[in-house]
Amino acid sequence: MEDRWDDAEAAAFEGPLGGCVYGSRLLGSDPFLVLHGGGNTSVKAPFRDITGRTIDALYVKGSGWDLATIEAPGFTPLPIDRLQDLLSLDRLSDPDMMRELSAARLDPAAPQPSVETLLHAFLPYRAVQHSHADVIITLTNLADGEGRIREVFGSDMLVVPYVMPGFDLARLVVEIWRDEPHEGATGMVLLNHGLFTFGDTTKEAYGRHIELITRAEEWLDARAPLAPSQDEAALPPAAPVALARLRNQISAAAGKPMIMTRHTNAAASRFVGRSDLGSLATRGPLTPDHVIRTKRFPMVGTDVDAYVDGYGRYFEENRHRARTELTMLDPAPRVVVDRELGLLTVGETAKASGIAADIYQHTMPVLERAEDHLGGYVALEAGHLFDCEYWDLEQAKLRRAGRPPEFAGMVAVVTGAASGIGRACAAALLSRGCAVVGLDRDGAVVRTFDGPAWLGVAVDVTDGAAQQAAIEAGVERFGGIDIVVPAAGVFGKAQPVGELDEDRWRATLSVNADAVATLLAAVHPFLACSPVGGRVVVIASKNVAAPGRGAAAYSASKAAVTQLARVAALEWADDGIRVNLVHPDGVFDTGLWDEDLIADRAAAYGLTEAEYRTRNLLSAEVTSAAVARVVTALCGAGFAVTTGAQIPVDGGNERVV
Repeated sequence: MEDRWDDAEAAAFEGPLGGCVYGSRLLGSDPFLVLHGGGNTSVKAPFRDITGRTIDALYVKGSGWDLATIEAPGFTPLPIDRLQDLLSLDRLSDPDMMRELSAARLDPAAPQPSVETLLHAFLPYRAVQHSHADVIITLTNLADGEGRIREVFGSDMLVVPYVMPGFDLARLVVEIWRDEPHEGATGMVLLNHGLFTFGDTTKEAYGRHIELITRAEEWLDARAPLAPSQDEAALPPAAPVALARLRNQISAAAGKPMIMTRHTNAAASRFVGRSDLGSLATRGPLTPDHVIRTKRFPMVGTDVDAYVDGYGRYFEENRHRARTELTMLDPAPRVVVDRELGLLTVGETAKASGIAADIYQHTMPVLERAEDHLGGYVALEAGHLFDCEYWDLEQAKLRRAGRPPEFAGMVAVVTGAASGIGRACAAALLSRGCAVVGLDRDGAVVRTFDGPAWLGVAVDVTDGAAQQAAIEAGVERFGGIDIVVPAAGVFGKAQPVGELDEDRWRATLSVNADAVATLLAAVHPFLACSPVGGRVVVIASKNVAAPGRGAAAYSASKAAVTQLARVAALEWADDGIRVNLVHPDGVFDTGLWDEDLIADRAAAYGLTEAEYRTRNLLSAEVTSAAVARVVTALCGAGFAVTTGAQIPVDGGNERVV
């Protein structure tokens, strides 16, 4: 493993805490060492309080901070003498420990400290680094994990049996440190957990981390070579509707809509094709804290009912281990491995599904390596995993969690998403927790938004085959479709009926009506198996009720799409799909309008451009964001029993009212 410490870069980080920040980022930015909030680091350094008094303090990674991007405020300063007092106790529950650590913070604005704070405080070194390195976890998840660790590292490593992180682990390390020889040890392995290294400086602790991991890599490469990696997709396409139906079943088991992502890389294909898949995949996670993200093990195949029943038995068999009354977590799988579908990951959000994917992409090669070359993969017993999944601290965290965003776990398709009303609708849905597939002929749609909940696809909606392919890509990415907002539209050059150009007429109807008909036909099977009931909001126009001179093609196309939506509302009600429309007018921050067109239309009405922009009863300028607020409201629970409605968003129009 490459030692990435650069003294020139490190010099930009001042003092011991700055060095810890730099070293933490090196550790946290390597997914083979740390994944999604895992690992922790610390440094012991003076803390000067408001009176000028200097206190010997431990700066330890705070809860909620990711090592890859951590900054100095992400470390919590605590007085070492108080931590030593807590370590002297014979017993201390984890909730009591966290309460005492919280109270001991030298800066009350600092985050809650790591649950492993007392262990960091005990280790008699100024700097400590802790990771869940894949190669270390590989060695510890073997029948003789301790023996393999000692074979690789000899006296350079202290070995600690698995104990839940917290006070009990810290006390165990205290006893082992006192009773076992450790002179010359440069690291400590917690079985089924990870690696600790220490030193007088973070640079030294980080260097030892890299040196020990390199030794493990070399030992494993000599005895258990990894299968060669490949980048190309190795699984054939899956039936999109089958994916959506499976998502529906998993969401029903979870009691909430879930995002489900399909992964088709060669590693997944190789893993799901193993003859021992059912045995190997169900032995347990690499390290117990993964159970929070992936459950105890994946669902093998697609029998959701059997998986749910199995989870219920696991809960009942182990609930006696808890110190308090427990409420069973949802029993839905977070990882699915299936010979035909490949690897599927599931989460309450696209981000959560992505985290489960990252964890399992690292899990598969470890399982294969251990099973095929090292005598077999052996995970912790179910009881220890249950203890972590139903840990007092995790239960408390769940109780403190607020309500999820309104559209969490839902998936929307929005056309015309690169600008104007479509972009505003996509932004509003994303802000409320929805995953969004945005379609637009403008290639910029790919980059219109960032983040795991966005999939932008450059596509001309008048190309039915391309639009269908984009929808299927969205289903592979997010699992299904719950919301559809056809917002792509064109106005075209104003022309009197007597001077209509046939090509322009047909081009306008092709985008504004034909493409929407094609879209609705394509998405219906997915909306029909939405776990929350499908919702469609069509962007029509005030021109349906009150057409304007010179706008024959636009007005006719919007009238056609309005009738299309009304018929869909009639036909799709039996499927639990609601279909509504909004009729905007005078929305000038869209691609339909430019300065020449505004001037042209204002002249047609005998108005100035400023008057034309606010030509409504409220004298208000209507914006894309205003339209998007109405669209998202129609998609929400407040309109759960409304279908076939037509809502004007025009500031009030005498010809419509």
